[in-house]
Amino acid sequence: MSLTGKISTELPVHATAEKWFHTYAKRLHHIQHVAAKVHGTKLHEGDDWHTTDSVKHWTYTLDGKTVTCLETIESVDEQKKTIVFKLFGEAVDGKYKPLKLIFEAIEKDGGRTAIRWSIEYEKLREDVHPPYAYLELYDHVIKDVDAHIVEAEKNATK
Repeated sequence: MSLTGKISTELPVHATAEKWFHTYAKRLHHIQHVAAKVHGTKLHEGDDWHTTDSVKHWTYTLDGKTVTCLETIESVDEQKKTIVFKLFGEAVDGKYKPLKLIFEAIEKDGGRTAIRWSIEYEKLREDVHPPYAYLELYDHVIKDVDAHIVEAEKNATK
């Protein structure tokens, strides 16, 4: 059995890929206010939420339990609307080496948009399951954030 792997989730969304990318690239700290399973986040190290040298501390629900971890941004590709994060500490430690999270805002044919979260992982032991609970969390976050972006767009046009 392999200790490494990659898993993904992709959901269609109503907001544009540009709006989604902007939310994660420039307004990441607002996720805690719109996603029900994200209970809080704070800047742990650094001066800016959106630079590669900052560390954020997140509190969220995973498998029905409130847990915490640390996160950094590894890279941002504005052209591809992709952000690579590293998740480590607390909820991750003891089960995995740091998780590599890849956020993609994808423009599909016909003007449709999808959000894909991929997780590259390495388990510390064979008895550890792949981090499917994180995909479930990201599915919930995608739905909550999409509803928020769409509602904000409606209110802006009133």
